This record gives sequence, structure tokens and C-alpha cells, in this order.
Amino acid sequence: MHVLDSNVETLNPYEIVQKQIDKAAKLLDLPQNVVEILKRPKRVLSVNFPVRLDDGTIEIFEGYRSQHNDALGPTKGGIRFHPDVTLDEVKALSMWMTFKCAVVGLPFGGGKGGVIADPRKLSQAEKERLSRAFIEAIADFIGPDKDIPAPDVYTNPQVMGWMMDEYSKINRKYSPAVITGKPLSIGGSEGRNEATARGCVILIQEALKELGLPVENTTVAIQGFGNAGQIAAKLLDELGCKIVAISDSSGGIYDSKGLNIQEVIECKTKGPIIEYKNVEKRITNEELLELDVDVLVPAALENVITSQNAERVKAKIIAEAANGPCTPGADEILSKKGTLVIPDILANAGGVTVSYFEWVQNLANYYWSEKEVNERLHEKMVKAYEEVRDMSKEYSVDRRTGAYMVALIKITKAMEARGWV
Repeated sequence: MHVLDSNVETLNPYEIVQKQIDKAAKLLDLPQNVVEILKRPKRVLSVNFPVRLDDGTIEIFEGYRSQHNDALGPTKGGIRFHPDVTLDEVKALSMWMTFKCAVVGLPFGGGKGGVIADPRKLSQAEKERLSRAFIEAIADFIGPDKDIPAPDVYTNPQVMGWMMDEYSKINRKYSPAVITGKPLSIGGSEGRNEATARGCVILIQEALKELGLPVENTTVAIQGFGNAGQIAAKLLDELGCKIVAISDSSGGIYDSKGLNIQEVIECKTKGPIIEYKNVEKRITNEELLELDVDVLVPAALENVITSQNAERVKAKIIAEAANGPCTPGADEILSKKGTLVIPDILANAGGVTVSYFEWVQNLANYYWSEKEVNERLHEKMVKAYEEVRDMSKEYSVDRRTGAYMVALIKITKAMEARGWV
């Protein structure tokens, strides 16, 4: 996905992640051969496969699976169905997954998959046939000890259930550990649905503690009100934070006294957020980013905070629930301003952490309570936050660079131990 930042930055995600690797590797003085291995995926599969539509016609779909690096363990990452899926996007996302897994200490490398399709135009039966056909096309390249997919944009637990079933049929044995994010009835994990948002909220609490700010009455603005945005709003509200602004693709709402989160969620289930009545004023997505709040949670699209608007962002803490909401140009400006940015590879790693717990439970065929899952998630997220904070302070760098440095050290040690470099 190529996005232009007012002719200042050309934002190909594949180029962005390569620059991030270069920056962190230079500070650690890593050997160039390590850097070159990490700057491109180990294996990329491109497939074209037929799917019969409900009207009897056959449509050929194109899909990809990128496996970036498996030094730490099997690759892991989502599968998205979207009309704008590109090979560069899938490769970049697989690379981000490698660093996301490493920064929170999971025994996984990064993978990502995508099919160029608009599931909103497909019936439920067509979606099932698409899901099964894609798995059939990549079945030789995935597996519980090889590459473990999960849900992503426009895919969900039901899609994962079909995919797991198809893989099990091909291999003639029940294989729940091949895919995570499944329904609970077939090996899904308690706590998985809330995990991305819960992990992000745990880190917001740690950042507030670090800045000496009380959680009570902390003002928060959330851009994007899908699964992660809604659950983050609910959890922060329960902690005593004041959610003053929320937006979705239709626009945003603002109330200085704090929004009634339950009412906003109910409104969202029926339609766009701007239809919410009991509100001080309506705002644009762009205005939400520039509000004078303690915490800003971008939970929607990538590249929303750029070199063009970063100077006007007033939040003390930015917690990146979305992938890539801040551009490299924005990072420089925010760093100079002293904004504490909790980077995406750390902030939204709660999802893959509980996916790891799901995989472990599938392999052991022994399942944990939601309380146990959440306690383990809390422990992993806090430990990762502290490692990134300490690395950033030691090298006087921003948190994103610190997170990449923490991850690079772990991946490099694994590659050295395996004799790759």
C-alpha cells in the first residue's frame, strides 16, 4: 500500500521496516550480514487458486504468504482478506511480526498472509470456499512447527475454524495448533478476543506510572472503534480514565466531561459513531489526533500521524494499537518534543502473545482459565515494556528504536547460536 505524505514521505511499508532495521542495527553495531538477512523475507509464496461462486462461475484469486525469519521458532502471523493487499505490504507485515514476537519474548519468527479479495462482496458460503481454497494452496508451507496463521483484517474466528478444518482434512488428523484465533469450541483460548487491547492498556498504565501521572481522570482520545478500540475504551473507562474523544471512519465525537462508553459501543453496533446523540461536539479524525489529551490511542489506519501534523499532536503518550500509525518523519518530531510513543510492535503485541498461549494449550491439550491467561499476559507485557524502556534510556533513543534494538539482539543471538551468521 503506497501512501503519499504530502510529497514529503513516500510510505511503502516494506521500505519503512527496512529503514527501521538499519537504524537500530547501526546503533548496536551489528554485522552487515545479519542486517542483510533481516531486511528481506526468507521465503515468500505467491498462489493463484480458483473458487466457485454461488452463481456457479469460477473466480481466480491471488494470495501470498511471507515467512520472514524463523531463527527463534516457527513463523507466526495473520491472514487478511482485502482488495488492496499487495506483496510489499505482506512482506513488511511479516517482518514487523518477527520483531513483535521477539520484543515480547515469544519463540516465534514473523509470518503474514493475504488474499486480494473483498469479503464484503462475498456470501458466507463463498467466504468459506475462499478460506479453504487458500489453505489448500499453502498447506505444504504451514504447520504447528512451521508457520502458524491467525486472523487479521476481514478474517475472524470462524474463518480460522474453516482453515484449521481444511488443514486437518489434508493431513488426515485433527490439528488445532496449526492456526490461532479459533472459536473456543475447537481449541481457541480464553482472553484472545480482548488480548490486543488488554496488552495495550497494560502498557498505557506502565507509561503513566513512568511519567508520574495518575490513572484516575487521565484524558484519552481513541481513533478507530473496531475490536481493539472498543475494548481499550471499555478497559480504560473501568480503570477510571476519562475517554473524551472517539472516532471511526465516519468521523468523531468529543465530550470534555468524558463519554459514556457503553452507550457509544451500543451506537456503534447499529451504525456510525457520528450518529451518537448525547455529545458536546462532533470532530474530524484529523482533529482528534491533535486534541490536548494525556493519552492518544491510534487504533485505525497506518500513516495517520505524519511529518505534516506531528508538531500539533499534544498527547503526552501515544499508544499504537494500530500497525504503523506514525510515519518515520513523525517519529523524529515526536521524539524531539519528548512525546512517549509506545510503538506498535510492543503496544499491540498482546494479540500475538495470547495466540502463543493458544498454540501452547493446543499442543499440550490442556486449557487455562481467562484469569490465568490475563495474568500471564500482564507479566509478559510489563517485562517487555521494562526492557524497551531500559534500552531506550541506555542509548538515548526513542521507544520504537529501543524496541527494535531489544528484538534485534534476541534474533541475532538465535541466528548466531544456529550458525547462520
